Amino acid sequence: MTSDHAPTSGRPAEPPGLPRQADQSGRAIPYRTTLTTALPFDDVLALVDEALAVWLKQEGHDEPPPADRSPRTERLRLGERVLLDRDTGPLPVSAEAPATPTPATASDTTTPDHGSDHGPARGLASGGTPPVGPTGRYARRRLRTPDGAHRTHLLTVTIATAVPTAAPAVAPTGTPTAAGGEEPLVLRLEADHLTAGPPVRSPGRVPVPEVARILLPLLDAHDGPAPLTAQPRVVTPAEVDDLIDQLCDPERRLAAVVASVPPSTPLEEWLADQVQPVLHQLTGLASLHVLDHAALPLFNVAFEFHKVYGGAVRTYLPEVDPASRADAGRHQVLATRRMSEDTRRAAGLLAREPRQIAADIPVPPALAAVPPLIVPPEHRQPVRSRTASEAPRPRADERRRRSAPRPARSGSRLCVAPVAPVAVPAGAGLPSVAALRAPAEAAFARLARDIAADKELVPESFGELVCRFAEFPLLQFTGDEKETVALDGQPDGSGWARLAWDGLTALQEYAAAAVRGEAGGDFKAWCEHTPPGCHHFPPRKAVRWESRTVESHAKWKRERMLPVPPCVDVSRRAFMGAHLRIGGGSTAPRLHYLDDCSGSGRIYVGYIGQHLTNTRTN
Repeated sequence: MTSDHAPTSGRPAEPPGLPRQADQSGRAIPYRTTLTTALPFDDVLALVDEALAVWLKQEGHDEPPPADRSPRTERLRLGERVLLDRDTGPLPVSAEAPATPTPATASDTTTPDHGSDHGPARGLASGGTPPVGPTGRYARRRLRTPDGAHRTHLLTVTIATAVPTAAPAVAPTGTPTAAGGEEPLVLRLEADHLTAGPPVRSPGRVPVPEVARILLPLLDAHDGPAPLTAQPRVVTPAEVDDLIDQLCDPERRLAAVVASVPPSTPLEEWLADQVQPVLHQLTGLASLHVLDHAALPLFNVAFEFHKVYGGAVRTYLPEVDPASRADAGRHQVLATRRMSEDTRRAAGLLAREPRQIAADIPVPPALAAVPPLIVPPEHRQPVRSRTASEAPRPRADERRRRSAPRPARSGSRLCVAPVAPVAVPAGAGLPSVAALRAPAEAAFARLARDIAADKELVPESFGELVCRFAEFPLLQFTGDEKETVALDGQPDGSGWARLAWDGLTALQEYAAAAVRGEAGGDFKAWCEHTPPGCHHFPPRKAVRWESRTVESHAKWKRERMLPVPPCVDVSRRAFMGAHLRIGGGSTAPRLHYLDDCSGSGRIYVGYIGQHLTNTRTN
């Protein structure tokens, strides 16, 4: 059994030096999957709309209004840079010879969106007559949401179903009659990143969209005979023959991943600690199975040349030949050692081949017949305006900052205008001392007001700092607010809060340069060579990493395994050794962070609180 996961699917080798996670243009590999379901068309469309509404609400965007089931195309603006396109209608007569729609004019169409649409036919956006005698119907939802300053996340869900050839006549609206029925519905889900503006280094591949995790448990989805589930399916001895039939069935087009359990480890413990984190990036891309202790020997006896055991995970590509020893080399194994050493890397290795297989699957005829998306101006809807009761009310500190005039700034320093010389009229005597001092006193008074206004911009407590964290768009606080707010009870809490704010300001400016590839190093180097006009943070207070003693101490290291989003690490934890010294004394508060500007384009602050345990703490 091969110990490393090195895919060998028979595709041409990639150019040397090009990572498998990115295409030739440097763009992240998109997420694409195609599945089938026996649920009715209207039920699936309702589930898709509901899943999108749930996700939009979770992200703080407006929910879209209920969709009209009549054939039409519309664009909804749900917020700043948030667009939802919806279209539905009958499919053309055939994918090979699509019906010719009514000719479009410049006044009733817009440039078609390019990307994941299939088929050469035009949509119904221009108001033309739908094709006569359609062979099925389709619906599509395309959602654009901002992902940082220069990147847009594009999510497209397309469903289509065809009427069997022997089906009776259909209604004029394109809905098949109940007697004739419809073929199994085909659903394609795609996610991609669109980048504009300054170049931003994208992660290797687009993460699995949360909409896929919401939808999959509801759809009863299948890949041929293999069920597609969000969580791995536990296989018992009675289900071993069925699993083997699924692996060998020629109708299966996606990969199938089968995990084993070590003999001495309970099934539930192994699932939670190893299997689920490693399979987290495979949602919708492969059928997922886990052999329990009793099923494992039965499976290995029947699959003599394609065994899996000892806690390893094996990826079975389509068209398995159980009688061929040579065929076993195509279906690679991820060893237990790899998973225990680095779960995040193991999950990426395991998802690489199934993702590529899912992207390379030929588009089914029903989806290929879906016309391209064209949204005419008359179907574009404005963003829903908030009512007075829904409009968020600014906090007291925000109202104070808006009402008070802000001082002029040059970098992080106040701009002070030079004092104008005192004009002495010709023939007049020397001015008095009071007259000479008056302009200087006025200038110093203005400076004092500017300094006071500048202090108002800096939070005086950690409670206010946490509330204003959203002012740093490239920083995300993932820690426990209680640990942070507890610092307000210390005598020096106000000064620590101001220093922490200075550090966050510098981190924000560093992150803005890092995502563009202009930082010239890490944050410590940024502090040592702060560019002109940027906020300076003392380099001696920026620490790159923890000591080797802390890293090797299991308990101390565990304290620094702090929360991160799943797009950073599927375990939702990451070691944050880099930190800022924001105070001294016996409390010695620290701010721990993870610099992921080269990945997700963010810096994650996982802890602000008193010094964590090390050799100097009690």
